Amino acid sequence: MKAVHVTETIGPDGVCVVETDEPAGDGLVVVDLHAAGVSYPDLLQTSGGYQVVRPLPFVPGVEGAGIVRSAPAGSGVAVGARVAVLAPGGAWQQTVAVPPASVYPLPDAVSLTAGAGFLMNYMTAHFALVERARYVAGETVLVHGAAGGLGVAALQVAAALGLETIAVVSTEAKADVARANRATHVVPVEGWRESVREITGGRGVDIVIDPVGGDRFTDSIRSLATGGRLVVLGFVGGDIPTVKVNRLLLNNVSVLGAGWGEYLRAVPDYPARQWSQLGPLLESGELRITEPVTFALDEAAQALRALETRSAAGKVALRFGA
Repeated sequence: MKAVHVTETIGPDGVCVVETDEPAGDGLVVVDLHAAGVSYPDLLQTSGGYQVVRPLPFVPGVEGAGIVRSAPAGSGVAVGARVAVLAPGGAWQQTVAVPPASVYPLPDAVSLTAGAGFLMNYMTAHFALVERARYVAGETVLVHGAAGGLGVAALQVAAALGLETIAVVSTEAKADVARANRATHVVPVEGWRESVREITGGRGVDIVIDPVGGDRFTDSIRSLATGGRLVVLGFVGGDIPTVKVNRLLLNNVSVLGAGWGEYLRAVPDYPARQWSQLGPLLESGELRITEPVTFALDEAAQALRALETRSAAGKVALRFGA
């Protein structure tokens, strides 16, 4: 089969497509993938900048979607089923073998391409809002980087949970993406704090979802209402910000980390618990997944560069077919 390997930790230039053996399927569910998701941690891994360092060469990617080829008896997974999978051993390959607990049935209304980029971003957004921020019905959520893959997921999950959202974007094209993904309000990054004050009547927001970091971090804290929570999901803006903790006292606010991948190492059954909530929302149509921007398998480097330059709107995925 074909697979993408990271052979050097020099960024996107260190990936290549190789021919390799299919994985052994003993006791595992074998899935022929149609597509695989591309996420920011994948980019970090190609440069050795991720907290989990894997020995070279390795197959990047942790999520995909496809058709079940085989499954162990009693696994509850049907051959021929359309599924999304978590494959932390590497999803950028044509076939994966994963435990039954890592397989999630996709509703007919969700394409395999969209399903390929669903799990990581949507489960991270759900984790941030439910487990970390402990959202309350009727609250307002500010989303930075709202046109990126994680930002879009945060908008969609918040909408499904009945929360009002304010999307912060850098261009009008990205504003269109945020609106298409059910943002209640959309504001430009220039002057965003003043726009938030106006929208909320000076009160501030209850939750900030921040995968960007950088120089807007302090203003994010200032934009919180009393009792508000800023949830840190990453630093795609480059700099890792610091916080003067006296700011947390002024309005009784909190800064929280949301490391979904790290949480799974401590609570392995957590994705199954999430799916018990997300699956019904997906089936009913209350939770929606938009189609990702796709690249062919041999364009993996270009896909990574789209994340590196923040030029892609929404989710990015690799497609394995024509």
